Amino acid sequence: MKRYEELETEDGKVVRYQRHENGGGLVAKGARVHDSAFVADSAWVDPGAVVEAGASVGRFCWIEPGAVVSERARLGSHVHVGRDAVVGRGARLGARVEVGAGAHLDPALVVEPEARIADGAHVERTGFPPHVLAA
Repeated sequence: MKRYEELETEDGKVVRYQRHENGGGLVAKGARVHDSAFVADSAWVDPGAVVEAGASVGRFCWIEPGAVVSERARLGSHVHVGRDAVVGRGARLGARVEVGAGAHLDPALVVEPEARIADGAHVERTGFPPHVLAA
């Protein structure tokens, strides 16, 4: 399997993406992905994005520049995390969730599949969903 891909951006710059050891996802030069994070083979992590320890990025996800997927967060398939957005520690995002640019999701938040989070929104965790047990 080829270890890297190159992609030309709209402004003509060429960005090199290398395969992450855990999952085989494409991670751009300048992105920071922890060794213990999982990045599925069809996922893309753009330059300047961060994927922290124990996080999981599902198939066909796209993490834009400056976005942060915090420790132990889980992204289902086809999730798009916009530029400079933050997915909180331990958050769970269902399939096909769209997180707008600059949005901030609180730790341990559960986002239902196909949800759309507006640019710049701050989504707070309230209560406990039925499948989350209080300690």
